[in-house]
Amino acid sequence: MSMKKDGIMVILSSPSGAGKTTLVKLLSEKKRFQISISHTTRKPRINEIDGKDYYFVNHQYFQESIKNMEFIEYAKVFKNFYGTKKDPVIKFLKDGKNVIFDIDWQGAQQIKSKKLKYKLITFFVLPPSKEILFERLSNRDMKDKLIADERMKEFSRDVLHWINYDYVVVNDNLEQCYLKISSLIDAEINNGSKDYDKEFIRKHVEKLTR
Repeated sequence: MSMKKDGIMVILSSPSGAGKTTLVKLLSEKKRFQISISHTTRKPRINEIDGKDYYFVNHQYFQESIKNMEFIEYAKVFKNFYGTKKDPVIKFLKDGKNVIFDIDWQGAQQIKSKKLKYKLITFFVLPPSKEILFERLSNRDMKDKLIADERMKEFSRDVLHWINYDYVVVNDNLEQCYLKISSLIDAEINNGSKDYDKEFIRKHVEKLTR
């Protein structure tokens, strides 16, 4: 009787509006990744469903969970808390299910620092340009441009964390970006060759931060 293989962990991070949440959903649907659903203290956006997109909780519940050390990672982002409960993640991995995280750079650093025994692959998703990013943010369910402006101010800081990730991808075409991430995951799992141009990424980051 063969031993059940543990699952792997894949992290997708990005500046707000770069498309990581859509990519996470594609990986879940097409590669059967289990999405790690975060808890958050922010209010739901239009069409977001509690228990599917996030677990929407109040500040008291979140602080009690921190106190009880229930999170594998948590962070404060734009005045709200986001966090991932540890126990469900470990259960998925022990059951051989691959888990994908839609979290920011702070959460990614925390998970890396835990040095869990499970394989971890990290991706940072970049927009094609700052102009396209601002357009995406403005077209969300934002009530005014002030929120988009605030997030653009954070962009220059957040993008500098690309260097701490295994791979960085540019989301200029959703399907192509998904295929790139998918092929890199497969190569990591099977120890295959990786089509990855780090110098191109470095130049793209320089362009974004001018």
